[in-house]
Amino acid sequence: MTVQTAFAEPGPSMTLNMDASAMSVASIDNVNVRKAKPKQKKEKVKQVAFYLPTNRPAVENRLFKSVAVEKEIERIKSILTNPKLAWMFENCFPNTIDTTVHYRIKDGKDDTFVYTGDIHAMWLRDSGAQVYPYIAYANQDEALKKMLKGVISRQFLCINIDAYANAFNDGPTGGDWMTDQTDMKKELHERKWEIDSLCYPIRLAYEYWKVTGDASIFDENWMKAVEAILKTFKEQQRKEGVGPYKFKRVTDRALDTLNNDGLGAPVNPVGLIVSAFRPSDDATTFQFLIPSNFFAVTSLNKAAEILSKVNGKAELAKECTVLSNEVKDALQKYAINNHPKFGKIYAFEVDGFGNQLLMDDANVPSLLAMAYLGDIDINDPIYQNTRKFVWSNSNPYFFKGTAGEGIGGPHCGYDMIWPMSIMMKAFTSTDDAEIKACIEMLMTTDAGKGFMHESFNRNDATKFTREWFAWQNTLFGELIVKLVKDGKTDLLNSITIK
Repeated sequence: MTVQTAFAEPGPSMTLNMDASAMSVASIDNVNVRKAKPKQKKEKVKQVAFYLPTNRPAVENRLFKSVAVEKEIERIKSILTNPKLAWMFENCFPNTIDTTVHYRIKDGKDDTFVYTGDIHAMWLRDSGAQVYPYIAYANQDEALKKMLKGVISRQFLCINIDAYANAFNDGPTGGDWMTDQTDMKKELHERKWEIDSLCYPIRLAYEYWKVTGDASIFDENWMKAVEAILKTFKEQQRKEGVGPYKFKRVTDRALDTLNNDGLGAPVNPVGLIVSAFRPSDDATTFQFLIPSNFFAVTSLNKAAEILSKVNGKAELAKECTVLSNEVKDALQKYAINNHPKFGKIYAFEVDGFGNQLLMDDANVPSLLAMAYLGDIDINDPIYQNTRKFVWSNSNPYFFKGTAGEGIGGPHCGYDMIWPMSIMMKAFTSTDDAEIKACIEMLMTTDAGKGFMHESFNRNDATKFTREWFAWQNTLFGELIVKLVKDGKTDLLNSITIK
């Protein structure tokens, strides 16, 4: 029996109904519901104004409610003195639980299906990233803890349906891509093979376990899933032939299908893992996608720790570690490029034959985001060189204009900057001026909506893609929380953007 929360399902019109005329600023003295409540003496509670109203759905229309998340929103708002930043934080941070989380009890277990936003399907990558920032509050909110447990359980279920798929339906409903020439099933929304689809669930489950101490998530479904992950990674090293995966689509977008009869470009089996598609869901050029291989290394190590400490499966843990070390060694041999301007940098894609693609794409994992994900030390000199490279005109997908600057990609095309790239620059920065510039840019490119968009035009932020993209919204909130935690409150409060 399935019992689902009885909240109405919000759509873009419900969550994104703010226009310029509604962005009035009200005195805090006249707005008791938004009045700052100091939590500690050391926190500055000098909030003088707020943007009104919030762009969140009405309380009765929110899909999921968390007492702990609401307390954190109020705490951060009470600290921030910039009205627009406080308004945007309140809009963005809870956007995932407000509008995309479908929690229920299924077969006696917590089960959570998470929309990506305007597309009513669950991407393993997006869903894992969307709820990740809420883990920090799980011990303060039992309902939130159960919801997170449901996401993890659902992700393991999805992997066990098809480890090669990137996005899933809420049941065997079929969908828009059933005619794709691959092993489609009605439970699948899309079947693009992307390494990170198998990494994000491990990252989420590992962090949940570390924070809550709850190891009950590592049950028989976990064991089946981790075996499927190992099998798939090894198949896509392509040491024993091309493996079982093929993908073709009838489309006018070149990067929505694979060449060579659905196998993609040839690779030399040097120990790296093929990713047929990027996190943007665009086909790779050279199929050893470097950021995703770095992500696989750390994910396999996390899986090994879980298998060893929780499941007592020493042999399977060793299998994960051996594969992780093999990929790590291959990265050092094949992923580094001696750039004439930046010195040693990491390539974006390679094929093992000596060919390398030098660029970065905004979607995470990316070269820029490797330090954010913990896949590489932020002080690694090759990473630092790479970071300079990707944020320069030497990266063909770096765009700079009158509205802002940042990284895009072929998914949205020329001149379109992803706010996610600006966030990743801030997440991986140790320079206060750089961090401040990133936050200011995010605040001035929201097109007056108070939300993040998938991408915006470098010269006109009112030209954007996807009004409702929950991952980027929650990620913006995650960034603000991190900066406050890192003692950057004064930096945030020095921002004068209105």
